[in-house]
Amino acid sequence: MEGTDPARPRVTHLLYLHGFRSSPRSTKAQIMAQRLAAQHPRVTWCCPQLPPSPAAAWTLIERSVADWPRERMGVVGSSLGGYYATRLAALTGCRAVLLNPAVDPARDLARYIGEHTAWHDPSERFFFRPEYVDELRALAVGPLPYPERVLLVAATGDEVLDWREMVARYPGSVQRIVPGSDHALSDFVDHLEAILAHLQLA
Repeated sequence: MEGTDPARPRVTHLLYLHGFRSSPRSTKAQIMAQRLAAQHPRVTWCCPQLPPSPAAAWTLIERSVADWPRERMGVVGSSLGGYYATRLAALTGCRAVLLNPAVDPARDLARYIGEHTAWHDPSERFFFRPEYVDELRALAVGPLPYPERVLLVAATGDEVLDWREMVARYPGSVQRIVPGSDHALSDFVDHLEAILAHLQLA
């Protein structure tokens, strides 16, 4: 199947990184967690609540995978989580799935400086501080060393990010372009089999 690599070991550890204002309670994260529990119970699943500070988020990501085998780990990142997942894939060579990933969040989030509510719990508030823009810029990476290990899922109906930027950012990667849909990928279940096949889970 496209995007699979029989020579690489099966993925036994999977990290899910949510987007801006999101949480481990996101629909996509919950669907993936349920599928793994049902069909891949041996896979270690980690879906941390990422802090608003990109530097702190990256520290948490590094800590989460510190003891994971690089050849057997994978990452799924949505929106801003896709930006973090791109960095992780670049530094570790792990398999990755990017769901409507943020390509230039330092640019895009600069206008969101201020107080926000959490998407899944409006009673939770956080501040996106000016220095976070510089922290995002510092996490940028160049071309991926193993682009074929990355699956991009990009919706042309994304109302937040430009799918054409995503396509241009990941040349050489497996690209699944979704006509229509939206930033949240409300039709996520329709792409789940392709995502799981790409990850090559144990």
